[in-house]
Parts: sequence; C-alpha cells; structure tokens
Amino acid sequence: MVQITQYSSKDKMSSLISGDDTLLQVLACFGISLGFGDRTVDQVCKLSNVDCATFLTVVNFVTSGFSSIETHDHELSLPCLITYLRQTHIYYLDNLLPSIREKLVKATSLSKDKVGQLIIKAFDEYMREIKKHMDYEDQTVFIYVENLLKGEQTPTFKIKTYSKHHDLVGERLTELKSIIIKYTPADVDNYMLMSALLDIFECEKGLEWHCKIEDYLFSPLVLNYEQKLIKNED
Repeated sequence: MVQITQYSSKDKMSSLISGDDTLLQVLACFGISLGFGDRTVDQVCKLSNVDCATFLTVVNFVTSGFSSIETHDHELSLPCLITYLRQTHIYYLDNLLPSIREKLVKATSLSKDKVGQLIIKAFDEYMREIKKHMDYEDQTVFIYVENLLKGEQTPTFKIKTYSKHHDLVGERLTELKSIIIKYTPADVDNYMLMSALLDIFECEKGLEWHCKIEDYLFSPLVLNYEQKLIKNED
C-alpha cells in the first residue's frame, strides 16, 4: 500500500514540489511564486498573503486522492478558496487551453485528412463548455458567495441549486482524447500531437481536482455560511 504524505505548516515548501511536481499548479493558482528557498509552508503562505490552513487542506486533499479532509470548516478561509478557484479559471482559459489548441493546430495544419479538422472542432467545443462552466461560476456563484460573506443573501439562489456541468465537460474531453488516439491520420506532426495529448491529460487531471475541490470543500463551506446567516436572522 502506498503511504500518502500529509503535509504540515512546518514542512519546507520545497518538499511539496519534490514529493509531487503536479502541485506546482496549486501553488501558482494560490499566487505563490517560486524562489522560496528553505522556508516552511507557513512562512511562504504568510509572505504570499495566503491562508495556510486553506492551502494545506487543498494540497492534502489532492495528494490523498480526494479521500482526506483534515481541516475543519471553521479553519478554512472562503475568500482564499474563491481566489484560488478564480485563478484556476485564468490558468485554464488564458494559458493551458490556448496552448493546447496552438499545438493541435500546428500538428494538423499540413494534414490532408479531415480528421485533423475534426480534432480542432472537437477541442473548440470542449473549450466552449469549459468557458461556459467557469463563466457561470465567476459571474454567478462566486459573486453570490462574496455577497453572502457581507451578510447579503440572494433569495433566488442557494448553493444547493449550484448547477454543475462536470460530467458533461468530462465526457467531451473523453471524446476528444478518443478521436486523437484512435483516428489521427499519419500525415500529422506526431511529436507536436503527442505534446498536445500530454497537456490534455494534464488538463484532465487538473480539472478533476478543480471539480472535487468545488464539490467537497467549497460547496459544503458555503452551505455552512448560509445556515449561519439564517440562524443569525432568526
């Protein structure tokens, strides 16, 4: 059985990256820059104005395979979690997804087979679904929660009605991977296509984190705030 590492505030931040380099994305979306030397997680979080308990909860939730939530809700910072989720959107919409599309275009640009065009079309449809989902969160869900933190409720919205499209988004990515793996013509830039496919797998893994964090950390925390606000009004 593989031993799952649970990181603490006293661990060196560099040990997180040494243990799992995919956590670089988590650091970036929390706004934590590299060059932290031998500072501890707590020291780096303080220097970066990041709530350490929230950061560690996300890190340990991810590294445990989404099976462990060690920190209690009252120790989490909802504003910090919203900032992290917003920055994750920026990472995908403005960086990773456009980069993948550019690689796919280069890989298939000289192909005479229509499958190349189908790959680009499938990817563009996937990007539209991702953007629709993330725009809804940015413009509706997160604004609702930010108002909730100010003591303002929106009668027409509750977090339990939070309409997620995680399954649909995952299905479209599965379709795209299937097209690339099974039906790519021989006259493409194979190295470029392989690079794009590796990025797609990274994208899939990262978006799984994103959805799990929303479902198991963010939504329950918001629900608690809603309930507290109702009790205070009573």
